[in-house]
Amino acid sequence: MEPRDLSAHTVYRAGRGIEEVARELGLDPDDMVKLASNENMYGPSPNAVEAIRGAAERMHSYPKASHADLVDELAELWDVTPEQVWLSNGGDGALDCLARAMLDPGQDVLVPSPGFAYYAMSARYHHGEVNEYTLSKADDFAQTADTVLKDYDGERIVYLTSPHNPTGAEFTTDAVRTIAEETDEQTLVVVDEAYGEFTERPSKRSLLDDRDDVALLRTFSKAYGLAGIRLGYAVVPEDWADAYARINTPFSASELACRAGLAALDDDEHVERSVETASWAREYLSAELDAPTWDSAGNFVLAEVGDASAVADAAQERGVIIRDCSSFGLPECIRITCGTREDTERAVSVLNEVIEVVEP
Repeated sequence: MEPRDLSAHTVYRAGRGIEEVARELGLDPDDMVKLASNENMYGPSPNAVEAIRGAAERMHSYPKASHADLVDELAELWDVTPEQVWLSNGGDGALDCLARAMLDPGQDVLVPSPGFAYYAMSARYHHGEVNEYTLSKADDFAQTADTVLKDYDGERIVYLTSPHNPTGAEFTTDAVRTIAEETDEQTLVVVDEAYGEFTERPSKRSLLDDRDDVALLRTFSKAYGLAGIRLGYAVVPEDWADAYARINTPFSASELACRAGLAALDDDEHVERSVETASWAREYLSAELDAPTWDSAGNFVLAEVGDASAVADAAQERGVIIRDCSSFGLPECIRITCGTREDTERAVSVLNEVIEVVEP
């Protein structure tokens, strides 16, 4: 007995945790700073933590009411019908839902390179084929309609990321509209807005008012600090929103996740504090890091340091964990998550020492 042919599939490599790295290096976890996984610098929403504690005694019940309540809250937030909100186990779960609803075996998708690995992984899990469009470092990773359309060849799904991970670049709403207009009427344009709270640009939500070929992806992992409970959702056009009932897994978002999400939506103070600190950290990293950086609208900054692997390893030995972007096809770049002021300043200090001694 063997699994199906998985030779074309890649493995998702998550950023390593503080405890794991500390054990390996013999360091005290409390003395380490992790700025590698774009997590919230202030941790989870305090409202969500309290809600999780309060919900613990209801773990014997399936999350029927809490799921419905959270969907209703999100529908009101985005001014859509509840059927248009596809709640999921993280943003990656929303990608799976869209792939299940849209892809027939052998159909192609178009993904950004560099970009989030799970776009391609999800498509392949659902027997799709993967093509790429290139974001050019020489062009500062500009995200325009032409960037995508020059490589478009009738794919069933086109994935856009705004703000983009790991570069922080953005699409304008007009660019997304042009892509939707210029692609086939049976092509779905998915706009991943996982970092949408950190940008000053508006969401691409307005496109759903007059189009049935654009869907949005959002998550509670970043601005709300709920990465550990895995909660995300898609916002889809009303015309085919009822497909969710036929492709969703039973109770795809847990009771704890739904209760935490409901509480986090009311925690404006936590989100505002996180967004303001991320804005400060982006400016600080760009001004103080001894390496070229790119403008970012997310809670992270991409920097060119020469030998990213060597810089990341050396910084890690000094207690600062950042992301080597070799896995994104950028072996000369690191990605630094926006931390608290203290953590960001320490990271810059360590990285500047490391960059000075590591040969490019």
